[in-house]
Amino acid sequence: MSDAVAPPPGRTYVTSTPPGSGPESGARTAHPDHLGHVIFITAAAAMGGFLFGYDSSVINGAVEAIRHRYDIGSGTLAQVIAIALIGCAIGAATAGRIADRIGRIRCMQIAAVLFTISAVGSALPFALWDLAMWRIIGGFAIGMASVIGPAYIAEVSPPAYRGRLGSFQQAAIVIGIAISQLVNYGILQIADGDQRGKIGGLEAWQWMLGVMVVPAVLYGLLSFAIPESPRFLLSIGKRERARKILEEVEGKGVDLDARVEEIETAMRREHKSSFKDLLGSRFGFLPIVWVGIGLSVFQQLVGINVAFYYSATLWQSVGIDPTDSFFWSFTTSIVNIIGTVIAMILVDRVGRRPLALVGSCGMAVALAFEAWAFSADLVDGKLPTAQGAVALVAAHVFVLFFALSWGVVVWVFLGEMFPNRIRAAALGVAASAQWIANWAITASFPSLADWNLSGTYIIYACFATLSIPFVLKFVKETKGKALEEMG
Repeated sequence: MSDAVAPPPGRTYVTSTPPGSGPESGARTAHPDHLGHVIFITAAAAMGGFLFGYDSSVINGAVEAIRHRYDIGSGTLAQVIAIALIGCAIGAATAGRIADRIGRIRCMQIAAVLFTISAVGSALPFALWDLAMWRIIGGFAIGMASVIGPAYIAEVSPPAYRGRLGSFQQAAIVIGIAISQLVNYGILQIADGDQRGKIGGLEAWQWMLGVMVVPAVLYGLLSFAIPESPRFLLSIGKRERARKILEEVEGKGVDLDARVEEIETAMRREHKSSFKDLLGSRFGFLPIVWVGIGLSVFQQLVGINVAFYYSATLWQSVGIDPTDSFFWSFTTSIVNIIGTVIAMILVDRVGRRPLALVGSCGMAVALAFEAWAFSADLVDGKLPTAQGAVALVAAHVFVLFFALSWGVVVWVFLGEMFPNRIRAAALGVAASAQWIANWAITASFPSLADWNLSGTYIIYACFATLSIPFVLKFVKETKGKALEEMG
């Protein structure tokens, strides 16, 4: 079968399949002939998530060293830590259009190069401003990966497995967080517990930031081992190649000619996508775009990244020994992984919305207990025994409920909830909003904590509570639907 002529690059599409009806090709119930191959493709794409998690958490081990080396206060320190998130927002906002023009794989490769450059530069800064610059570059790569990973995984996943495979993005993030804390702990041990201790001519914190070169290079290499998205290939006229990849990932049981025709029919009916396609008549963006933005923002406003950017500093501030603070940060990461595994098991069985609702309730209660614990006066620089125990348990419960719900389902939702014709652009806007919310939380936490740590956790608990009516009213279930049915 020769390649057919397709519309120009930069277009993404939705078929005319009526909502609620199954694709005629049988894609909805398709099972790949080689599931292991599909898992490998998904895991390779999710390496961007691993780097996302690693970079998000590795700075946790360097916070106090950066403060002391450059002699800066909490406000300036927060800006240096959070400035990477500005790069994330820009990367997320532009990644969709870049991916529509040059493909998902090329986007991954660009991100891998930027990750590598950022890791080397962050490990060898000569001033505070250039450390900030390298973090912005790394942030741009993270923003790109945060958009391309979920979009690519959704586009190559059979509908029957898409929730579980989409969960790989969050699984990679939490594994990256855990590995970074293990690496930080190991480096700290070599440096005799001193973040500024010398190892081979560099301070310990510099090694912590520089080690990211290894997964960054691996991400780049893996991108050469996985296929391009079949939907992108069809958009640039490579019909036969797209057909072969659809056969690889959806199985021979699918009517491939009908499957290709479903997508190509949409291609002939849709126009070139642009930012204008995201706009509605009344409230700026289309309602579905606002729902995506809401999911992204709520995911961050519960304060989850405070647990990974500042956990070691937080535990030290309430009297826990520095070495023990790294241990508790690592146990939080293990709980994060456990919660993610639970979500991966349940997301295609019970659905996305039920998990989100359970998670919101659990987070709200856990954050309320944290607020109560941190309201106690310190005794000899430590929380009273009861409040200290409650703070530790509540922090772990909060992370568990986040991981088994919002940590996974938001990425799954964003990868699949938008119509094909706006998916990349809409995902970019939603992810950009997520990074802006992440920046707001990360940059404000040191000052809020200095003001009132208990009050800060009350604010996060309120956002967790507000997410419940948001999900009930605005978020629709996407379990089991083909991407061509969205919208």
